[in-house]
Amino acid sequence: MKLQLFKIRNRKGMTAEITNFGGRIVGLWIPDKNGEMRDVVLGFEKLEDYLPEKHRSDFGAVIGRYANRLNNGQITIDGHTYQLPQNDGKNCLHGGPDGWQYRMFNVESVSDNQLVLSHVSEDGDSGFPGNVCARVTYTMTDNNTLDIEYEAVTDKPTVINMTNHSYFNLNGDASTDILNHLLTIDADRYTPIGESFIPTGELSSVDRTPMDFRQAKAIGRDIDANFEQLRIGRGYDHNWVLNTKGNDSRPCARLESPVTGIAMEVFTTEPGMQVYTGNFLDGSVTGKNGIAYQQRSAVCLETQKFPDSPNQHWPESNAFLRPGDTYKSRTKYRFQ
Repeated sequence: MKLQLFKIRNRKGMTAEITNFGGRIVGLWIPDKNGEMRDVVLGFEKLEDYLPEKHRSDFGAVIGRYANRLNNGQITIDGHTYQLPQNDGKNCLHGGPDGWQYRMFNVESVSDNQLVLSHVSEDGDSGFPGNVCARVTYTMTDNNTLDIEYEAVTDKPTVINMTNHSYFNLNGDASTDILNHLLTIDADRYTPIGESFIPTGELSSVDRTPMDFRQAKAIGRDIDANFEQLRIGRGYDHNWVLNTKGNDSRPCARLESPVTGIAMEVFTTEPGMQVYTGNFLDGSVTGKNGIAYQQRSAVCLETQKFPDSPNQHWPESNAFLRPGDTYKSRTKYRFQ
C-alpha cells in the first residue's frame, strides 16, 4: 500500500496534514494572535521518517487496539486469558511493538475538509482476539475544530481503546518547552500509578496536590514538586477521571500558549484523558526544522478508557467490545 499525505482544511485556512501510515497527524497549522500560521504538533518533515525502520514513534498516530498500558501484557475475556506483547517492561503499551501506529490504513474517502481511513486487524493480531474492522474520520470544521471520530466492530469478544497521540506545542516552536502552557482539566480525580506505570486501582482526589488543574495553571509550576506520582512518571504521565463523563458538548480540558495566544479546548465522549509531558524525549530524535526534541518539548492529551481498564474493571471505563456492538468514540480539538 502506498504511503500518502492528505490535507484537509476549513474556510479559515486551518489545515491538518494526515498520512495513511498509522493515520498520523503530521502537521496542524493554526493561526496565532497575529494571524501567522503555526504548526503546533511535533513530527518529521519527511513521511518516510515515520516508518519504523527510520524511527519508532507515536507522533500523531491512531493508537490501537488498546491505547496505554495493560498489566503484564494480559487480558482475560470470558474466562480465557490472552497473552499480548510486553513492550514496556512487563506491560503491553499502545497495542504492542506492532500496534496500529505502524500499520498502513485504507483510504475510504477524502474531501476538502474530511478524511476517512480504515483498518482491519485480524484475529490474533498482536495476541488480541477477534477480527476488528476500525474506522477513523477526521473532519475540519469552520469553527476551527479538528473532529476525530472512531468506530470499530468485532466478530469475537475483545477489548478496544483508540486515541490520537499528537504531541502538542502551541508555541509553534518545538525548540521551546511547554512548561509555560496553561492547562485546565475538568477532573476532581486521577488514577495514581505504581512503579511499573500500572494504575493502583484507586481513584484519588487531586485536591491539594500537583495533580490539580481545575483552575488554569502553568504545566511547569508543579511538575518538579516533591510528589511521589511525579517522581514515578518523571513528570505528568497520568490519567485524569473527567467530570464530563462522556459529554462531548462541554470541554474537558483547555491548553493555551501565552507566547502565541493559541488556545485549544478538548471535548470527548471518553471517561479519561492521559496527560503526558514528553518526559522520555531526550534529544535523540531530530524532527521538523532540524530540531532535536528535548524532554518536555510537547504535551499529549490522549482521550481514552482508563489505563489497564480490562484488568481493573472500573464501571465507568468499560473497554470490552462484543459482536453485534459498535465501539464509538469522539474527540474534538477546538482552537481559538
